[in-house]
Amino acid sequence: MSILSSDHLAALERQGIELPSWAFGNSGTRFKVFGTPGTPRDPWEKIADAAQVQKYTALAPSVALHIPWDLVDSYDDLRKHAEDHGVALGTINSNTFQDDDYKFGALTHEDAAIRQKAIDHHLACIDVMDATGSRDLKIWLAEGSNYPGQADLRGRQDRLQESLQQIYARLGDDQRLVLEYKFFEPAFYHTDVPDWGTSYAQVSALGDKAMVCLDTGHHAPGTNIEFIVMQLLRLRKLGSFDFNSRFYADDDLIVGAADPFQLFRILFEVIRGGGLNNPDVAFMLDQCHNVEDKIPGQIRSVLNVQEMTARALLVDREALTAAQKSGDVLAANAVFMDAFYTDVRPALAEWRESRGLAGDPMAAYAASGYQQKIAAHRVGGVQAGWGA
Repeated sequence: MSILSSDHLAALERQGIELPSWAFGNSGTRFKVFGTPGTPRDPWEKIADAAQVQKYTALAPSVALHIPWDLVDSYDDLRKHAEDHGVALGTINSNTFQDDDYKFGALTHEDAAIRQKAIDHHLACIDVMDATGSRDLKIWLAEGSNYPGQADLRGRQDRLQESLQQIYARLGDDQRLVLEYKFFEPAFYHTDVPDWGTSYAQVSALGDKAMVCLDTGHHAPGTNIEFIVMQLLRLRKLGSFDFNSRFYADDDLIVGAADPFQLFRILFEVIRGGGLNNPDVAFMLDQCHNVEDKIPGQIRSVLNVQEMTARALLVDREALTAAQKSGDVLAANAVFMDAFYTDVRPALAEWRESRGLAGDPMAAYAASGYQQKIAAHRVGGVQAGWGA
């Protein structure tokens, strides 16, 4: 008998994790971007590769796009291309960090003309959303300062709010603005949106269609990320996750690679707070596969999220609540640890096979020959990310 109940399996069957188009391109560190044979040469090939993850896992039904990396002449055609491959187009991500005009800021810049340029870029992103049917515009700002006195900290917050208001006003009825935060880099003295509180303050002033995006790699060492998850769910302002893993800073490694227990704790709070399979909370990966192959890297990532979700579902909530209310510290911790240490992999493999999927998606993809096929047929691919 499976350790996963029918209710657990029903919850897992509904789980979906959006893939980032840029994860399939050549990307990596500031020092070297390593190429990979078979790298997509355009957005069409990125989507074809992302569809392989969905094919073998049934966990990745949509693909996020990044503008301008994923500009095409016809988004109607790109959407049909995605649908033909069994996936949908998802979140649209803006980019105000690769233009010389944005050296000292984009939406926060002192120069009104540069601010307007950045605003117009986001309005163009919403035009893309209109064409793709995407719900979310995700904004991450590489804005801040390196030295005390360099910038007017309060003035930049005021300008940011004014810029966001103009973008927000352009959203359709069923569209959302999702503001991501990051505590440092590329700015080092201060970042304009460094933490969940700043993001929350900015989006709360905009309205109900503005939410916070939590990137699991965007926190200072030792930060209790699951507490932030709890609080944003409690406040109904957690719009999306960017899942990845870190050892030191924003490493963008495979989610769960550095600290699987942290991922387990986060997903427990997601379940506890009603965020699992909640249409208002989007799960997405945001990773860079610099030394490993891209497609199996993404397969491993979504499987890691699924596995830790399954373990989190196994937490005996009644026993946990009883231990918490009685002040039995060790019993409460034991309930947590028992679930975390439960090996759900055999049960998940058996369940996949019952649904017509491979029990081991990694092995099935490796045996498919797809990696060898794209390596042989694609030449000169650098599209899709930092190396573009």
